[in-house]
Amino acid sequence: MQTILLIENTGDILGNFTLYLEMEGYTVLKANNGKKGIELAVECMPDIIICDVSIPGLSSYDVLQIIKESPKTAVIPFILSASTSEKVDTSKANKLGADNYLERSFDPETLLGLIRTEIKKSRSLTLHV
Repeated sequence: MQTILLIENTGDILGNFTLYLEMEGYTVLKANNGKKGIELAVECMPDIIICDVSIPGLSSYDVLQIIKESPKTAVIPFILSASTSEKVDTSKANKLGADNYLERSFDPETLLGLIRTEIKKSRSLTLHV
C-alpha cells in the first residue's frame, strides 16, 4: 500500500483529503505543521508529500528545502498545494526541488492522477540510479 504524507493545517481540508485518499486505498500520514511533517517524512518515508503553501511555523518552502536537501528524503516527490486565493512562488519552488503544484479547486481525479504520475516518475528515477 502506498503512503501519502499530507501537511495541512486546515482541519476540513485535511479531513476531506484523508477520507478521499483512504477510500482510494492509500495510507495517509497527517501533519498540521512543517516541523511535524518533516519528522514524519524522515521517520516513515512516504511515497509522496503534499504540503499546503500556508502552514504555520516553518514555511512550506522551508519544509521543501529541508526534505530535498536530506539524502534520505530527497527522492520523495513533493507537491505544493494552494487554494485559489493563495499563490505558489513557482520560481522559488522549482529552485528548491518541488515536483508539482496543485490548486485546491481540482476534481478528485486530478489529485489521484497527479499522485500516480509523481510516484511513477519517482520510482522510475530510483530504478535508474
